[in-house]
Amino acid sequence: MTAMEQIQKVRDSRWFSNLTTAIIIAYASILGFKTLDQVETNYDLFLRAADYFVTIYFVFELAIKMVSEKKLTNFFKSGWNIFDFVIVVITLLPLESSSFAAIARLMRVFRILRLFTARPELKAIIDMLIKAIPSIIDIVILMFIIFYIYAIIGSFFFVDLPSGLWKDFLISMLTLFRVLTFEDWTDVMYEAMEVYPWAWVYFVSFVIIAAFVFFNLFVAVIIGEMQKLQEAEMKEEIHEDSKKLDIILEEMKELRAEVKRLKEKD
Repeated sequence: MTAMEQIQKVRDSRWFSNLTTAIIIAYASILGFKTLDQVETNYDLFLRAADYFVTIYFVFELAIKMVSEKKLTNFFKSGWNIFDFVIVVITLLPLESSSFAAIARLMRVFRILRLFTARPELKAIIDMLIKAIPSIIDIVILMFIIFYIYAIIGSFFFVDLPSGLWKDFLISMLTLFRVLTFEDWTDVMYEAMEVYPWAWVYFVSFVIIAAFVFFNLFVAVIIGEMQKLQEAEMKEEIHEDSKKLDIILEEMKELRAEVKRLKEKD
């Protein structure tokens, strides 16, 4: 096995992915403890040492990924690789002693985002969500239309209510969002029913359409993309198995031909 193949084996190995995941989770825990008031004063020194260690490891990991490519340009063809490269480069910038020290401290948090690229399963989920964005945008547009219609109706009928939750179009939109999140939405409905007894039809219909129907549409889109992802993985596995089978059949043919030649010599 050549040195390149060994590096590629390390890059694709499960233990390397698990090690990266463990380091990121440990670093995230350290940043979380930093926010506690009970931490000791020498914690900053420990945090600085953890920063240096994580930075060195990220550079090492990035170097392995770049060296394992046959061409360096192939590394930058992947959006996830570019994401890793940008985060690592930004964390290497000497910003701690400059006017951008606050940004440097903020970049410590963004290192945790590298957990997405460390776990292939997380990358698959993010890729699935990205592919679902066009369908989600269509649902959001349709949802906005429903919000718009109900906000106009609400501001027209309930504008004089004492709470002032319907005094203009924008506040009506916020009120409808409150109803959508079920945050004391019955209080809003009962207030309107004191003046308009039929107001329950308005609120119940909105909850059914916006909360139940559209929520299920979001779930359906995500499940559909997950099924597509699983089907693509199954097709890839079948393709790999068929390639292995073709190799085995080819080797069997060569073996039969070799046996036939040996028999002819005898």
